[in-house]
Amino acid sequence: MPGKLLLAHDLGTSGNKATLFDLEGNLLASKTVPYKTYYFNVTWAEQDPNDWWEAVCGSTRALLADYDARDIGAICFSGQMMGCLAVDKRGIPLKRHILYCDQRSVAQTEELVHRIDPKQIYAISGHRPSPSYAIQKLMWLRDNEKHTYREMAKMLNAKDYINFRLTGRMVTETNDAGGTNALNVKTLQWADEIIEAAQVEKSKFPDIIASVDVVGEVTREAAEATGLIAGTPVVAGAGDGGCATVGIGCVRPGITYNYIGSSSWISTTTTRVLDDPAMGNFTWVHPVPGYMQPCGTTQTAGACYAWLKDQFGQYEVQEAKQKGISPYKLFDEQVATSKPGANGVLFLPHLLGERSPRWNPDAKGAFIGLTLEKTRADMFRAVLEGVTFNLQLSLFPMKQQTEMNEMRVLGGGAKGLEWRQILADIYDMPILIPKYLEEATSMGAAVIGGVGVGLLDSFDAVDDFVEFVERVEPIPENVATYKRMAPLFDQAYKVLEPLFGELTNI
Repeated sequence: MPGKLLLAHDLGTSGNKATLFDLEGNLLASKTVPYKTYYFNVTWAEQDPNDWWEAVCGSTRALLADYDARDIGAICFSGQMMGCLAVDKRGIPLKRHILYCDQRSVAQTEELVHRIDPKQIYAISGHRPSPSYAIQKLMWLRDNEKHTYREMAKMLNAKDYINFRLTGRMVTETNDAGGTNALNVKTLQWADEIIEAAQVEKSKFPDIIASVDVVGEVTREAAEATGLIAGTPVVAGAGDGGCATVGIGCVRPGITYNYIGSSSWISTTTTRVLDDPAMGNFTWVHPVPGYMQPCGTTQTAGACYAWLKDQFGQYEVQEAKQKGISPYKLFDEQVATSKPGANGVLFLPHLLGERSPRWNPDAKGAFIGLTLEKTRADMFRAVLEGVTFNLQLSLFPMKQQTEMNEMRVLGGGAKGLEWRQILADIYDMPILIPKYLEEATSMGAAVIGGVGVGLLDSFDAVDDFVEFVERVEPIPENVATYKRMAPLFDQAYKVLEPLFGELTNI
């Protein structure tokens, strides 16, 4: 008899979280092990894949201290997306993993679009060419680390590497494959014309399977390292965005959600690729077979608030430590003292370049509208509003083509009461808050794993996993204020855009 528990791993930017669910959607236990990100050269970001494996082993063993490994019926991963890990033919990493937010491959992106029309790339892959994607990072390795490129057998993403460590099989799946900029979203195969234009070897791309396919079984070696039972099935899973989409219940057309973590995105479920002549948003292959997942993202969202805390929030950090509470609770109190519109202060949230809809690796952050009468509270509110204004730019083309009546919100950013109201007011739609704000990626991975091995009948089972505990309605007068400010936010970026590249070179 197979086990009746689902083990989900969320291999994120800051650490790996292992979570156990039963088949009714109850969260039984969760353990997290952090790891380090190496930021350098202004826009470079890397992680050590050995740190991932140690975190997976440590978090798994911590869970199994209280549960029997024989009860686990499936293992499935959510993982950070759009990265590039070069491994040799034995699967040994040749260097640190290049993260999704790394922007080093600007020259390679320019080279690619000289050889193939960006509109053709977008039409094929659902994504515009950008340094964020993996094929450009692979081109960078070809140009700058020739030995690594020559020795590498495959380019893997984070969860695909861990799936290999567990099963010995190197593959990716359709959702994560979209993060390469080289997947044909209609045929679900590698796009030969893009790979040829990039002048990289197709053999370095792993085979593609479906998110619900079983990669393989836990090997004896992996079982010894993790405490799992050899032979336990490992399901392919999806990227963190795909898993969050499933985990928040966005498994049927018409359901839309906003994830707010270090980065943030808005996504919905459709039966087709949406039209976007401006190529601002992009489209993933949905983990649910037969669906698409249009998406728009902001590079730094919660990361902007964390930056604000580190640079300007020392008082709140100290007070929160004394009171034994989160400093963000005190920031929330500050935000509440500033009226909607932040007394005329705007914030551009581009602290690590920007993806959609700007697609500008040189984009910079800015406070605009500061005067002697402005306060820290105004700046705190402006940060939350600026992130949300930027997300609204991605939401707009989706709302034009799909019916949306409400927005489901998850992630650490959704903890803030003031931010919830700002979201409802700027999006001008009700906001639904789930019971578990930071478990959607894990829930999604668990559901994908359960469907993959047949322990769950269909993706509709996610309705048993998701419980909503709050509904935030937009306030009409706030909506009116933000509708006046939204064009100013857009204009502020366009006016400052010519300066960003010059500032990069100083």
